Amino acid sequence: MPAAAAPIISSVQKLVLYETRARYFLVGSNHAETKYRVLKIDRTEPKDLVIIDDRHVYTQQEVRELLGRLDLGNRTKMGQKGSSGLFRAVSAFGVVGFVRFLEGYYIVLITKRRKMADIGGHAIYKVEDTNMIYIPNDSVRITHPDEARYLRIFQNVDLSSNFYFSFSYVLSYSYDLSHSLQYNLTVLRMPLEMLKSETTQTRQESFDIFEDEGLITQGGSGVFGICSEPYMKYVWNGELLDIIKNTVHRDWLLYIIHGFCGQSKLLIYGRPVYVTLIARRSSKFAGTRFLKRGANCEGDVANEVETEQILCDASVMSFTAGSYSSYVQVRGSVPLYWSQDISTMMPKPPITLDQADPFAHVAALHFDQMLQRFGSPIIILNLVKEREKRKHERILSEELVAAVTYLNQFLPPEHTIIYIPWDMAKYTKSKLCNVLDRLNVIAESVVKKTGFFVNRPDSYCSILRPDEKWNELGGCVIPTGRLQTGVLRTNCVDCLDRTNTAQFMVGKCALAYQLYSLGLIDKPNLQFDTDAVRLFEELYEDHGDTLSLQYGGSQLVHRVKTYRKIAPWTQHSKDIMQTLSRYYSNAFSDADRQDSINLFLGVFHPTEGKPHLWELPTDFYLHHKNTMRLLPTRRSYTYWWTPEVIKHLPLPYDEVICAANLKKLIVKKFHKYEEEIDIHNEFFRPYELSSFDDTFCLAMTSSARDFMPKTVGIDPSPFTVRKPDETGKSVLGNKSNREEAVLQRKTAASAPPPPSEEAVSSSSEDDSGTDREEEGSVSQRSTPVKMTDTGDSTKVTENVVQPMKEVYGINLSDGLSEEDLSIYSRFVQLGQSQHKQDKSSQQLCSRCPDGVIKLTPISAFSQDNIYEVQPPRVDRKSTEIFQAHIQASQGIMQPLGKEDTSMYREYIRNRYL
Repeated sequence: MPAAAAPIISSVQKLVLYETRARYFLVGSNHAETKYRVLKIDRTEPKDLVIIDDRHVYTQQEVRELLGRLDLGNRTKMGQKGSSGLFRAVSAFGVVGFVRFLEGYYIVLITKRRKMADIGGHAIYKVEDTNMIYIPNDSVRITHPDEARYLRIFQNVDLSSNFYFSFSYVLSYSYDLSHSLQYNLTVLRMPLEMLKSETTQTRQESFDIFEDEGLITQGGSGVFGICSEPYMKYVWNGELLDIIKNTVHRDWLLYIIHGFCGQSKLLIYGRPVYVTLIARRSSKFAGTRFLKRGANCEGDVANEVETEQILCDASVMSFTAGSYSSYVQVRGSVPLYWSQDISTMMPKPPITLDQADPFAHVAALHFDQMLQRFGSPIIILNLVKEREKRKHERILSEELVAAVTYLNQFLPPEHTIIYIPWDMAKYTKSKLCNVLDRLNVIAESVVKKTGFFVNRPDSYCSILRPDEKWNELGGCVIPTGRLQTGVLRTNCVDCLDRTNTAQFMVGKCALAYQLYSLGLIDKPNLQFDTDAVRLFEELYEDHGDTLSLQYGGSQLVHRVKTYRKIAPWTQHSKDIMQTLSRYYSNAFSDADRQDSINLFLGVFHPTEGKPHLWELPTDFYLHHKNTMRLLPTRRSYTYWWTPEVIKHLPLPYDEVICAANLKKLIVKKFHKYEEEIDIHNEFFRPYELSSFDDTFCLAMTSSARDFMPKTVGIDPSPFTVRKPDETGKSVLGNKSNREEAVLQRKTAASAPPPPSEEAVSSSSEDDSGTDREEEGSVSQRSTPVKMTDTGDSTKVTENVVQPMKEVYGINLSDGLSEEDLSIYSRFVQLGQSQHKQDKSSQQLCSRCPDGVIKLTPISAFSQDNIYEVQPPRVDRKSTEIFQAHIQASQGIMQPLGKEDTSMYREYIRNRYL
């Protein structure tokens, strides 16, 4: 049996921190609590971090004995009762990292998590709460007056707000969130010979003395486990883990991303299809709206977010046997040196170009990164205004056109950057133009050029009935499916409102192709006002609101309904409030948020004797490293790309199987039943009791429950166009109840989990304060917001309750027909007869020996009861027809009879004569 590749599941998923006066002992275990690892952290060093990892895998019994010896050895008096030498400080789910300001080091632990999505059995979690613990004990602590202020600034980065992880060596227990699905599945499909060579290399170069255990397996039952290095651009705690990365086993490293993650279930006649949206925010040149514009000297742009939509058939969980598809697009600020002066206190500060860049140096660095990660073509959709009375946004358009034109003259013609300018604001104001129709045309051309990823070959039905649009699809076709080559890069000035709507339209077009590739629809086309598009639109609205809050300080001002011109009249007042909220955040709180981001990401390191973070007049020098030192080499003005990247286009260089990329992989051979690669046990967890009420797949948003009409006689297909009053949302009744449901849905991404979710209570020094904070957060965020007055309660009830005729199809007040009465009487007779038992069968059952269970019929009927069914008798003619049908499939045709010949002649006469 050939070996297969599988993601390696981390063996550190649960943590317990034990405390003595001189040490911290961090004990980590897998979810089944069968394998343990132990870290020893020294508390006697006032400013240095001393961590010892013995890299040994303990059993549960060994860990208990170890903790017992530590407890006994650290007691103040030997044999004294009631005094413990080892205290349990806190329980957690992962280590965010270690940080130091001006005193000693802190350890940041994840104490609460909530499951947000499931991809092929690999769970993606959201950080719900963290605990920051000071490591040195009080006897060696050297206090500093500014330590508390740095601590407050660091904690301004709310780790419970849209930070995600999924356990593995890289960003997950088993799934790498920093990479796309296409990258993760491409790694798992590596040729077997390369995996064997990498296994040998890993064994030779390994510095872990316990790493070689289990590499040699018996016979052909071995399975290669693979994990890759994370893409550090989207990792937000890389700096916090950098100090221990080369000291501890990789199981301890849990990388987190910042952005958005949402998942909904699309039910297609009972077949579950998961639609997942993942947004990865770049940690390079990160910050707030007016304080981070354009790009830095390394080609990293502000507000850069990679959005990936994943479609999977949830009826099959495995990555190898299941059907998966994904599409990736990017948003980011215009890659130029530009900024806006916020000291003028204007809603729209003037745009200024900070540096002259005639050779498009910074744009070249940015697009070189994109070619390496996504391949070609790179398509730019520029939504910035083209015509203005006073030159404002047009400054960026003119400079971007010049930069792209300059760079394209050196690229091969087949890999040039495609530039699409479109003044979205101008078309929105026009009453004659439909914005979304024009965006749909652009989306079709973009998806046809880039293609999308799917891990299975084209279905046979698409070969029998080929679609014109499908045959024009781009990308790269391989024997196992399709690859996306190239990416769409969308930008406006802020990359918020207009960009989110444009990305939704492109995503909607790509979703149609994804559904078609999996054989779920007959044509790659989706219409508005269907359950599927409503579900997808809701995901994108949550996605846009979250990203807008992170960068701009408020939710979206203009939504998809605004551009469709179907938004309710109350939406205008809400847009005004969001605009005011965004202006207030930009004017008064963005500076503090920027300081927190700079400190959290390690852009600024507090140092004794140097200016403090709050004393710096600007952070320009922190993000532009070329201002502090001369660059060692200058890139060519003409050959501005990386040579290795251009050789493999249109494929992305990061996914090409080459020596440089193989060095980023860790390959290890396991037995096929090892826990590190057993995704079945990791997902179903047969060793613990599961409740259906807590099952994630039943709690997620569903098209059938939340969008499909509840009335009888409605087509259950999620691709049927509904009227506005036919949707499942309209069952909520009046407007206030609908708003309440929307509020509950919007806060779902940030609200704490219900009590049934996984949560670890902290038992640190300030337990009472922690409990009060948790209770307050639950009451403020997870309790549904009631927007109706008490006087309107009776009206709400009247609107919610539907007529009986509409719900059940009948009205009980009307008289029943004779046919219905006869059917009901038969049903009653069946119910009465099912309790009759045969006395002879009872006597036979009583003679059965002990321990033998014999089922007895509970029906008086001799046939067709619930225990046995007599097959129906088939007449001779039907049997002959069936046998002739079987023989026809084998190429054996039966001679035509007289009746067949006369029927055929009659058909010809009526049809053609």
